[in-house]
Amino acid sequence: MTKVVYKIVPHDGGWAYRLGDVFSETFPSRSDAMQAARIVAAEQQVGGEPEEISWQDDKGVWHSEHSDGGDRPEAEVQDGDGEQAGAR
Repeated sequence: MTKVVYKIVPHDGGWAYRLGDVFSETFPSRSDAMQAARIVAAEQQVGGEPEEISWQDDKGVWHSEHSDGGDRPEAEVQDGDGEQAGAR
C-alpha cells in the first residue's frame, strides 16, 4: 500500500502542510495548518467508484488504467520535526 505523509512546516510567514515539494496555502498558525492537513489526510483515504483513469507523464505520453476505487493510500500527518500527528 502506498503511504503519503503531510508535513507541517513554516511557509511564507505562516504555516503550511507539505506533500513532497508541494505546499498548501499558508495558514496563520501551526494549529490551523495541522487541522487542515488532518482533514486532507482523512479525505485522501476515502475510496470511490471504480473508473478508468487517463494521465500524462512527464514525457508527454498518455496512459490509461483502471482504478477499482478502493486502492487509496495510507495518509499520515507529521509535525515539521518528524513527530507523527495522526490523520484523524
